[in-house]
Amino acid sequence: MLVVTAAELNTWIAALLWPAARILALIAAAPIFGNARIPETVKLALGLMIALVVAPGVPAMPALDPAGWAGLSVLAREIVIGAGMGFAMRLVFGAVEMAGEISSLTMGLGFASFFDPMSQGRSSAVSQFMVWIVTLAVLAVNGHLVLLEALAESFFTLPVAAISFNNDGFWDLALWGSRIFSAGLQLSLPVVAALLVTNVALGILTRAAPQLNLFGIGFPITLGVGFLTLAMTLPYLNMPIQRLVNEGIEKARQLPREWDSRKEAGVRSGNRTRPRLSNQIEQR
Repeated sequence: MLVVTAAELNTWIAALLWPAARILALIAAAPIFGNARIPETVKLALGLMIALVVAPGVPAMPALDPAGWAGLSVLAREIVIGAGMGFAMRLVFGAVEMAGEISSLTMGLGFASFFDPMSQGRSSAVSQFMVWIVTLAVLAVNGHLVLLEALAESFFTLPVAAISFNNDGFWDLALWGSRIFSAGLQLSLPVVAALLVTNVALGILTRAAPQLNLFGIGFPITLGVGFLTLAMTLPYLNMPIQRLVNEGIEKARQLPREWDSRKEAGVRSGNRTRPRLSNQIEQR
């Protein structure tokens, strides 16, 4: 007769519950995985499937009751870790959206906006176009798989245990948010520069020929120059976007190390890190 004790049952539940919490939090926060157009059942099934694959190989779990206060604190900690890693990657797409917003406003397409279910706010047509381009590029180079690799590695970098957080990780994540503005401005700089020259030329033309209707000829010219510049610069945005995606994945990989409070006591968690797979983004 098979007899299962309460301690064994709690161990089995915790062995799947805590890794699944980190994985599901990343899926909910990360781009592509957390898209609002994907059904919630699909996200849940994907998270549980990844948890079943990852859970047998993670380090030993703490001997805690999952329903107790200590177990619930570990559960909340795992949710914060997964959400932080997914949010670090989400900021990369936020930078691309920022570049699209700056380009559309400079072109005069600020009125061409619609509701974005992902950000739950207004988004311009140029911004959505650039986001779709980046999404297809990330999928083409298997960037989503590299992010899952970083997630699996985080269980060795920062194991599931009842230890406290180090505040360096939160501060590092806040500083990483500044890349939205810097990278967004850098990606939109060709369009902004071309339209700046166009607006200066239109201003000189208006002064030379005051009878010309600036609003009648200016809007089609700025739209045409904006789309032409965007079409010409898209092939050259490959390297900046690739570098930005690499930075986002490395930031998601680095956050568990920053959150590990054991390093303050001289314990190096890097010794327990699983060997990293080759970065497929850099190879392609």
